Amino acid sequence: MCGRGPGRAARRRPACLWVTLALAWGAGSRAGAAAGDGGGEAPCGAEGWAQAAVRPGPVFAAAASYRGPGNDDARSNKALPILLWWSGSLFPHFPGDTERIDCPRGSCLVTRSRRAARHRRTKAIIFYGTDFRAYEAPLPRLPHQTWALFHEESPMNNYLLSHPPGIRLFNYTATFRRESDYPLTLQWLPGPGYLRGPALPLAEKDAWRRRGYGPVLYMQSHCDVPSDRDRYVRELMKYIQVDSYGKCLRNRELPSERLRDTSTATAEDPEFMAFIARYKFHLALENAICNDYMTEKLWRPMHLGAVPVYRGSPAVRDWMPNNFSIILIDDFDGPQELAKYLDFLDKNGDEYMKYLEYKNPGGIQNQFLLDSLERREWGVNDMTLPNYLNGFECFICDRENTRVKAEQEHKKSRGKTPAPAPHVAHVQHMGCPMPTPGFGSIEDLSGEDRKDSTNAEAAQLDIVLEILEWIKTDYDALKHL
Repeated sequence: MCGRGPGRAARRRPACLWVTLALAWGAGSRAGAAAGDGGGEAPCGAEGWAQAAVRPGPVFAAAASYRGPGNDDARSNKALPILLWWSGSLFPHFPGDTERIDCPRGSCLVTRSRRAARHRRTKAIIFYGTDFRAYEAPLPRLPHQTWALFHEESPMNNYLLSHPPGIRLFNYTATFRRESDYPLTLQWLPGPGYLRGPALPLAEKDAWRRRGYGPVLYMQSHCDVPSDRDRYVRELMKYIQVDSYGKCLRNRELPSERLRDTSTATAEDPEFMAFIARYKFHLALENAICNDYMTEKLWRPMHLGAVPVYRGSPAVRDWMPNNFSIILIDDFDGPQELAKYLDFLDKNGDEYMKYLEYKNPGGIQNQFLLDSLERREWGVNDMTLPNYLNGFECFICDRENTRVKAEQEHKKSRGKTPAPAPHVAHVQHMGCPMPTPGFGSIEDLSGEDRKDSTNAEAAQLDIVLEILEWIKTDYDALKHL
């Protein structure tokens, strides 16, 4: 498939990746082999790589030990499964390219050296969703390898992963969705204590208002995102004062150049945090709408004692500390109705303070939230716990050791013991709906807005049609899976 005639090789190379669909360990390898047989077609492997598995080099026998949670695994490094971080920039070990990790069920070697991609002991390859590109994938896929996806970022970073054929390329996932194999849903929430942080007294917020500042803060510098948040905010500004400090819809300037530095805001600088804490309401609109995709836009205002006016995860209520802690934009018929309610709360302090009762002792009443934080094995800015990168690689290591053991037992029993069933990611591990206008409907748009929206829909449709074309074209290869 990848080398079918001049002028088509570059366009068709990704087809080999999509055709495999990762429905089972090694399915990609068999599909790639079938696609490369006969007709003078080139194999689908990455350029410059040998197509056969190779023996591990000495670096994998002499790797330094990583002090993980520990186990009783007495195997030498030469006998351990290898996990390859395909996106080397995420490799969670320093210095060096290879480390031994000691996880609860067994040990593994982890590396960022792509030379290990075709080693016979390389049992899993871990990809970073934002960087994942079909034309860079290690093809043909070897029958003994698992593919794992780490993608804590916005779904807008790689929409291919929101389509079933895209996410099903992977066996295991770590994403923001609770349905993921290794959920990262609360990655922006350090713990319950972060929510209990003291709020600025209401009297100080009212004094801020008397100085001419608005009740509502908007601070975004990433404009024209799939959630189309600026369109909604622009309409809201017609009915209530919104102070906007970012590049998007900016109508006020931060008081110093230092505060205008983006790195100051992302680092939760004390001066910056003290400034934005004076606002009663923060417009918290995510850049994409997807279940369980919740970022600092939601949790930071709650930490500071401001009320988030939120649009993002449709399931956000599941994670709130109580039933009265945020204002959901989609609960209102439109920006004008929302503005009336915000104005009412701005003028009625007792009603406003009800949204901050979760900060009182016993105020966090959502047991699901508390249990989820308690069960989470990784920490946020907590040196006593592993970070989620180390946690995910141990998750994969444990499952690969379990799989290897099950395969050995199957082989030893000559088929009497069942072979381990392949685990394949589901669309719910990532899938997000088609973007829609932030305010109004597509029919209400005019001119370039409607053209842009139509182009976005067409681009999404093109992705699906191209995947279907690849599958149809490579039907003969799929029959052999």
